[in-house]
Amino acid sequence: MTSAPASALDAFRLPELAGHLLNRLRGERTRVHAITSAAAQTLTANLLLAAGGIPSLTVASVEVPAFTSRSAALLVNLGTLDADRRAAIPQAIATAHAHAKPWVLDPIFVDASPPRLKFARACLAGRPRVLRCDASEFAALAGADATLATVQAFAKAYDMIVALTGTVDLITDGVRIIRVENGHSLMTRVTAMGCAGTALVAAFTALHSSALDAAAAALLVTRVAGEMAARDAKGPGTFQPAFLDALFTLDTPTLVTHGRVS
Repeated sequence: MTSAPASALDAFRLPELAGHLLNRLRGERTRVHAITSAAAQTLTANLLLAAGGIPSLTVASVEVPAFTSRSAALLVNLGTLDADRRAAIPQAIATAHAHAKPWVLDPIFVDASPPRLKFARACLAGRPRVLRCDASEFAALAGADATLATVQAFAKAYDMIVALTGTVDLITDGVRIIRVENGHSLMTRVTAMGCAGTALVAAFTALHSSALDAAAAALLVTRVAGEMAARDAKGPGTFQPAFLDALFTLDTPTLVTHGRVS
């Protein structure tokens, strides 16, 4: 698989890149192995399929190396950190490294559980390409509030992209900063929406040599799709299928027209 050339992407060109990567995902049927929470598995798989990718989801430690090695990228989500996932995750990370596959860490709820925080910090030693977290999760991992300075310093220290999600998503490699301002409040009313969206971050990092641009592009895609879905949804129950439909039909002109980045 060839990667798009690295670029000093101006943030205002991000919508075009997002459309390009979405088209590549659809054309190449990029496969992501997602070790994710039990609550997020179905939506994660459906999101990847709607976007054009292929999911795999096993958490069996005897199978994870094979599934990771045949995938283009790995997602590690700590949502339901049971014994099977605790055993499988280190094997998946080691396999991703051995086969030069990008992997993305989603340390969900590490601020709520000291054992989970300890496990997440061990995962960080495996050098994820992207860390996707919210402000509370970041503060637990970094031991400092999520300010621009601390997020940039953390990204530099671990040589990775930090994608700090919230009302406005902030994505940085420690030097460059991209902000994605799209989204809708209904996205917070459907369980695992953020977890599932991180699978698209993993897919895009396999398709582009700049993990910063790829992560920002993936977040833009999910947030614009969320805005499109909210126009037709009556509430959370109708929002999820409308979101998958919006993602399935999303195109570059729509991203260019509606994308808000800085």
